[in-house]
Amino acid sequence: MVLAVFFAPLGSAAPRYTLVVVDVLREKRIVLGVTGSIAAYKAVGLASALTQAGALADVVMTREALELVRPLSFQAITHRPVSSQLFSMLAETEIGHVSLGKSADAVLIAPCTANTLAKLSYGLADDILTTTVLATEAPLIIAPAMDAGMYEHPAVQENVGRLKQRGVVFVEPQEGYLASGLWGSGRLADQETILGTLRATLGQSGDLAGAHVVVTAGGTEEPIDPVRYISNRSSGKMGYALVEAARDRGANVTLIHAPTGLLDPVGATCVVVTSAEDMYQAVKSSYRTADVLIMAAAVADFRPATAAGQKIKKRDAELSLELEPTVDILSATMRCERHPIRVGFAAETTNLSEYAREKVQAKRLDLIVANDVSRADSGFGTDTNLVSIITASGEVIECPLMSKRDVADVVLDQVVAIRSGRR
Repeated sequence: MVLAVFFAPLGSAAPRYTLVVVDVLREKRIVLGVTGSIAAYKAVGLASALTQAGALADVVMTREALELVRPLSFQAITHRPVSSQLFSMLAETEIGHVSLGKSADAVLIAPCTANTLAKLSYGLADDILTTTVLATEAPLIIAPAMDAGMYEHPAVQENVGRLKQRGVVFVEPQEGYLASGLWGSGRLADQETILGTLRATLGQSGDLAGAHVVVTAGGTEEPIDPVRYISNRSSGKMGYALVEAARDRGANVTLIHAPTGLLDPVGATCVVVTSAEDMYQAVKSSYRTADVLIMAAAVADFRPATAAGQKIKKRDAELSLELEPTVDILSATMRCERHPIRVGFAAETTNLSEYAREKVQAKRLDLIVANDVSRADSGFGTDTNLVSIITASGEVIECPLMSKRDVADVVLDQVVAIRSGRR
């Protein structure tokens, strides 16, 4: 989520975009519950990430957790007191569990043991953490961690099912090597997954709440033979940033992506495709319910007219490939009966604005993001982009060099303005 204002420099007709980023976690009060799992040490990293994102992290530890991690570790990182006693007072008149529960924007328990799961399932309140949960109306997110076989035990699964019925959000444990030496399901989910789930939960009432946003990403691959293909340098990072930004604003997001090597964003429905034709078919299917389509993928313009069934052997003779155009996905969707907001991307090395203006008109787009890929710090494979956004009416919004996540928020600001009728 961002707040932003425009200003027009002297001698420039195009407004510049000044971005003030407001992370969905910023100034949110997050209760981080830590229980007696061997994975408790990983909660220190979570507390650090929450603090760096601008959240106010109040750590609550069970008696068993104190045997594994010292409170000073959390206090040094969060610069806030750690609660571990049921009858502790945060101030003269503030009972700890009541005050924490009432002020929380979300309660995250990571790691959560089978014992704490059982207590929460049955509404028991015999420590500072369980009483805080009962005293809060904030969303509860639980990331279990326990030894192999425990999480699949019928009793544990019954407790999990009961809590899910009450609206508790679970970050499922991962399979892997456990502290006992066994292999199985029970490892605490990775930090990115836990924080992504927390962000999605906090963003449910954002300015894109309920909207279905379809995003494409990555560079398509057009086969020459079973081992070779034509593609481009797209990393998919811009599309993934758009997915995360839309998720944090409350959207239901479908990501249609070519092979990227990136981890699927948390909270999105991901569809993996390979060729331009594959992507077109996936977009056509998702388009039926889309409120917003953002074509951030670098779709190959051409493909081999025929693909060899077996690997082409290298010989001294030259190899000639006959190429044919691939499907133009934006032009194809333009002919559909439905008319969601449509955002295109134009990756160019010269005449950036000219080519982008032609594209926004020819394909009847609401917005186009013109991306200068001739620079070393912008475009394919980088973490930053230098873009201009051109609207259907011809307005140009010049953006300074910024992170791809910030670019995503600028784009979505414009989408929100269109949806609300402000543009």
